[in-house]
Amino acid sequence: MRQLYKPSTWQSVCWSELEAALCSNTRLFPCIYGVTGFNKNNLRFAFLEEMAASQVAAILSCYLLHAKQYGRYTSLVIFERPREVQNMESYREKFWSLLKELSILDKKPWPQDIPHNIDEPKWEFCFSGEPFFVVCNTPAHIKRQSRRSTGFMVAFQPRWVFQGITDDHRKAEQAFSNVRSRLQDYDFISPSPCLGRYGDENNREYSQYFIDDDNNVPKCPMSQLKINTIVS
Repeated sequence: MRQLYKPSTWQSVCWSELEAALCSNTRLFPCIYGVTGFNKNNLRFAFLEEMAASQVAAILSCYLLHAKQYGRYTSLVIFERPREVQNMESYREKFWSLLKELSILDKKPWPQDIPHNIDEPKWEFCFSGEPFFVVCNTPAHIKRQSRRSTGFMVAFQPRWVFQGITDDHRKAEQAFSNVRSRLQDYDFISPSPCLGRYGDENNREYSQYFIDDDNNVPKCPMSQLKINTIVS
């Protein structure tokens, strides 16, 4: 990435910030899969002047063509050019508007095994037939350093990255425990009560996508994304 952008550019600043977080040996980043993916060169990055849904859709579509070739721990990380810092609610609305617009642009049907209703334990955001765990980082995050970035940032992690872990109770329990332990040391606030394991009856994936700087449980952002989806 350093070969593509000069040190003074915003792209280089944003990427270097993430690199420093993921590669630190003294302050371990909580997302174990993200750290492993970065170290194995499985992650892919994109930089946009503005996080327009049409551009994100094109990048996601291109990424999915080769995602499984990138490696077992791949994710797509998209950075937006840093600008004046907004309040947390503005970033939350921006994030969910982006996912809604992406869903409208999506040409493929929603996977049959993923419910349309967001308020379901098996719900996950899907694009081009692929379920993703989505994470949003913003410059408004202060106490929750694990969700802080210089600019608006969204990461798309294919659900198949977790296969073999989340479907094994012992491995899932160990991974969840490791992440929570790292969060305790990394953030200036206790781990969010929204954190849970995919498929558990009381877990809601949407609540983990955008986590505030407090520990309030967010309201469901909408009943569903792709209102007019036809399941084939």
